[in-house]
This record gives sequence, C-alpha cells and structure tokens, in this order.
Amino acid sequence: MRLNNIQPGEGSKKAARRVGRGIGSGLGKTCGRGHKGQKSRAGGFHKVGFEGGQMPLQRRLPKRGFVSMTKARNAEVRLSEIDKLPVDEIDLLVLKQAGVIPADSLSAKVMVSGTINRKVTLRGIGATKGALAAIEAAGGSVSAE
Repeated sequence: MRLNNIQPGEGSKKAARRVGRGIGSGLGKTCGRGHKGQKSRAGGFHKVGFEGGQMPLQRRLPKRGFVSMTKARNAEVRLSEIDKLPVDEIDLLVLKQAGVIPADSLSAKVMVSGTINRKVTLRGIGATKGALAAIEAAGGSVSAE
C-alpha cells in the first residue's frame, strides 16, 4: 500500500449536491428552495426558534427549573418498619404489599431510624451508610440486584 493509493471505502463518500445545473439534475431553477419567501433568498436567515414575531415556544412555556419528576415515587423506609415485617427476604414488592411504601413507588431506601434486631436480606433496595451498618451488625445483608 502507498499513500497515493489510499481512498475512502466504497459508498462512504457522497457527491456534493450541485444545484442550479438544469432541469435534468432535479435541482435546477429554484435549486430546491421552493418559490419566494425568506428562506428562498440569499442571506434569508432567521434565528433558531424564531416564529415570525409570534411569542416563541420556549418563552410561552412556564419556567420550571429542575424538579425531579420521580422524586415523589422514591420512598423512604425506617429500620424499625423493616424490623416489624414478618419475612426475612425483603424487596420492593414485599414493602408494597405490607403497605410500608405507596403502591406506585419506583424505588425505596432504608434510613437509620429506630433499631433492627433480626437478620434480614434486602434485595433491590438502597440503604444509607448507617442503615447498612445496622443491618450488617444484626447479621443481615444488602444486595443491589
């Protein structure tokens, strides 16, 4: 292979669009710009989002800032609530069925509030550092699956 033999792969480069080269090219006369109007003219540019003087969409919508849409569906669970549950393997479904968290919750996290005196296994539920320490001290475990 030599430098003068290097060329792009077959079909990877497309020929530039040659406008204004007659009817047969498919882009003659108006060159694909249509008839009249600002966008057909040379220099006929308007800024992105401009709606001809109408109040643009980004200004018509209310300012929201950033508010997490899922915040309300992330539940918090106390250690004492987990201690009261009759099962040893605890996941999101168990918490929903026991009525500890709302039925529409997407996730849950265990907080340090109260104590835990028995061995439990948490599956797919988060835990704070303190809660994790308390669960492990009681002989339990937390898995992320």
